[in-house]
Amino acid sequence: MRVFNRNRCLRRVAAIASISSLVAGCGVLSSDSPEDEGPIVVGTTSSPSTLDPAASWDSSWELFRNIYQTLLSYPVGATTPQPDAAESCEFSDTSNQVFRCELREGLTFSDGDKLDARAVKHSIDRIREINVNGGPAGLLGSLERVQAPSEREVVFYLNKPDATFPFVLATPAMSIVDPDSYPADALREDKSVLGSGPYTLQSYDEGKEARLVGNDRYKGYAERKNSAVTIRYFQESGAMVEALRDERIDLTYRGLAAGDIVELQGRTSKEEEIQLIDGTGTDINYLVFNPEDPWAGKKAVRHAIAQLVDRPAIAHKVYKDTVDPLYSMVPKGLTGHTTGFFDDFGEPSAKKAREILTDAGITEPVPLTLWYTSDRYGSETALEFKELERQLESSKLFDVTLKSRPWKTYVEGYQKGEYPVFGRGWFPDFPDADNFIAPFVGEQNALGTPYEAKKIVNDLLPSSRRESDRGNVVKQFEEAQQLLVNDARLLPLWQGRQYVAASRDISGAERALDPSTIMMMWQLSRKTSW
Repeated sequence: MRVFNRNRCLRRVAAIASISSLVAGCGVLSSDSPEDEGPIVVGTTSSPSTLDPAASWDSSWELFRNIYQTLLSYPVGATTPQPDAAESCEFSDTSNQVFRCELREGLTFSDGDKLDARAVKHSIDRIREINVNGGPAGLLGSLERVQAPSEREVVFYLNKPDATFPFVLATPAMSIVDPDSYPADALREDKSVLGSGPYTLQSYDEGKEARLVGNDRYKGYAERKNSAVTIRYFQESGAMVEALRDERIDLTYRGLAAGDIVELQGRTSKEEEIQLIDGTGTDINYLVFNPEDPWAGKKAVRHAIAQLVDRPAIAHKVYKDTVDPLYSMVPKGLTGHTTGFFDDFGEPSAKKAREILTDAGITEPVPLTLWYTSDRYGSETALEFKELERQLESSKLFDVTLKSRPWKTYVEGYQKGEYPVFGRGWFPDFPDADNFIAPFVGEQNALGTPYEAKKIVNDLLPSSRRESDRGNVVKQFEEAQQLLVNDARLLPLWQGRQYVAASRDISGAERALDPSTIMMMWQLSRKTSW
């Protein structure tokens, strides 16, 4: 069996560093049982915004990874894509413009319908045909066309060299759907799912619960260590941790509040039957400025805010040092990371910010509304924005109003350009610096807010994508990040870490996060011995 390597394998980049248990007592590893005493129940504050892959460029992917299948994916320990629905994939030319995959034999969807090359082509084509604003069509900018010359062969023709295209195919946005159940030109509107992943979606209660049961027809690399998983969606961390302590859930996946993390770190195994697993993450948090807004559209206003924001204060006061200050859109640990905002603006300074505004003819306090989502990124988001409000208003240069919405309506608002300044988090599609720049620029991007950035879009990104060895693209990414600093349309705030709190009878959590920090639920099991 061929695997994707192209003989010029993408250099490994660190998306997830070593993971260790922070609780004394029994180790995380133990003998596992493939059968359990009922579904493993996972808690998270990150609920899906959609069940249709063609509409999602957000953490709906966390559910998709487990119920749909992609041509390529990430087995445990892999940082480059490996075959899943595909038996093999490779670039078949020397310029990284023709990517060919051969499917596994005998693939079917969970209802028994055939999964063939036609289904793959349909799945990719409909993303571009439906073209949801802020949706995953932005990932397919280098794709010219898809062909299915035979039942098991799919060929992707690119309009320019793109060594990152295999990473794109490994994202859950490229999930394979049944042509008979998912229209070519419209989103599926009901609350059911038909996929070919390790699990089927038995039931779904929006914002509350998703019940997953094993898919016996699945053919791919994943080996399920449990028969069923239930995902419960919480509004905030405190209720989620209480449910863990009360044994109503078995582990938490995303959305632990800093205070809860610190408390769990400080407890001993005698006091708490919970293990806390800590891993380095590449998720980032940032502000987005709307160029159409009369104030946020002014570069001097954005630069003044960049001069005032105190990232270490946010990391320490709000997040209890469970996150790290971030000074570029590319996080630490990835090739090409810089500290551009610190290099250009240095320490926070109201005096320098005043000079920036005065030089631009702005002498009165700037009225500005900052928006955040009330239920997506954890309980500290409101506190983070109150701290931003305090920092900006204490300079006497800004008059800040804070507003928030639940995620689903929040997304609709920023896609319509309703917010002057708004907060976003980004969990990587794949572990490469490209994925922290390309999604935010161009006419089609993940923010639904066009950002022309011609030098980045037309020169730097295409140049970097000709390089299969990602260690050779540092120069391009450093220049791209400097251009982002100059514009200050995006203002990075902090880089996260990954924390999973779990009952001590749960095993596999330390192996369950893929390089884009999505949980592979099939890795979880109950311990059968201590």
